[in-house]
Amino acid sequence: MAKHFSYTFLYTFLFINLYISNALISSPRIFNVLSFGAVPNGIEDSTLGFLNAWSTACTSIFAAEVYIPKGRFLVRPLAFNGSYCRSPGINFRIEGTLVAPADYRVLGRGNKWLSFQKVTGVSIIGGTLEAEGHAFWACKRARNIDCRRGAASLRFTGSRNIRISGLTSLNSQAGHISIKRCQNVHIKGVRVIAADNSPNTDGIHVQQSQNVVIEDSSMQTGDDCISIGPGTKNLWIENIACGPGHGISIGSLAKGLKEEGVQNVTVKKATITGTQNGLRIKAWARPSNGFVHGVHYVDVIMQGVRRPIVIDQNYCPHKINCPGQQSGTKISDVVYQNIRGTSATAVAVKFDCSRTNPCTEIRLKDVNLKCLKQPARSSCANVNGTAFGVIKPNSCF
Repeated sequence: MAKHFSYTFLYTFLFINLYISNALISSPRIFNVLSFGAVPNGIEDSTLGFLNAWSTACTSIFAAEVYIPKGRFLVRPLAFNGSYCRSPGINFRIEGTLVAPADYRVLGRGNKWLSFQKVTGVSIIGGTLEAEGHAFWACKRARNIDCRRGAASLRFTGSRNIRISGLTSLNSQAGHISIKRCQNVHIKGVRVIAADNSPNTDGIHVQQSQNVVIEDSSMQTGDDCISIGPGTKNLWIENIACGPGHGISIGSLAKGLKEEGVQNVTVKKATITGTQNGLRIKAWARPSNGFVHGVHYVDVIMQGVRRPIVIDQNYCPHKINCPGQQSGTKISDVVYQNIRGTSATAVAVKFDCSRTNPCTEIRLKDVNLKCLKQPARSSCANVNGTAFGVIKPNSCF
């Protein structure tokens, strides 16, 4: 099944790049935001200049490029809707920096800063997003009810054939990059940076999407480097540097009774450093029809990670709406292969699964994790699995 998935994924990946190449095979029509009133001084509002450049690019029947030259561009929330776009593909080529307003409430009232909805063939190439999230984080840490939800810096919803490459995202109020209800997405060479105590600043979040590639990227943040939500199918993650943060996480799942499953996820060649978790799957301890199936973690290095390998089906923060319940999420066919490095705690491998829906088909192959301060150990509850090759700490199956 894994081999079949690899071929299917490769075919899809080639299709995405062929589509983008064909869309841009002729020289794109270039629309410079300066020509539409944007000002690169970081002080004057350039929002309308960006929106007008997009609207004009959308009317082109040819490939188009919205060009953001060097400089700092102050922009308020930007919503790019592709419902009426005629162009077969639009590049956002960014050489400058987009800067959010200093007043965090301008973004905090909504849940997104730059949003693309129902677009096809859009590429974000280069540039920096500076969301100025420090004041918002301070508000959240103070538990101020006026903080609002906070905004993701970049969000794609209901879109297809998307490429994000060479982008740097700094200090997002909430999650940095969000992919929801999308198909055929390629993210490469992205840098995410936020303080290690910044709340809910996930690097990249993928949900209800399929055929997504994330590669050659680094995330330093205060939450998950990559978070994977319900409805994710055919996700390939490779060559990732993660840390600080909370690691690479599937979940939280089981937020609702009816929930789409997560399937066919591969994480390959990642280095995870100084994070709370390494490779984590977590589900709320309450009923759900969701599932996790077909997950492969391969060639991952842990460096001082508190919980390198963890499945938690008893997630119940603050003990609200979940004490005494069992998770309905079914977790099966999860492979950990060639996972090595150091744990910051004695329990390097922990499978805390549901009593009513035990984890099944969990496989360890050549896992070598050490704790520098004391002997490492494994902890198992309600899990069925097998172990092959060198396994340290000893398997608890």
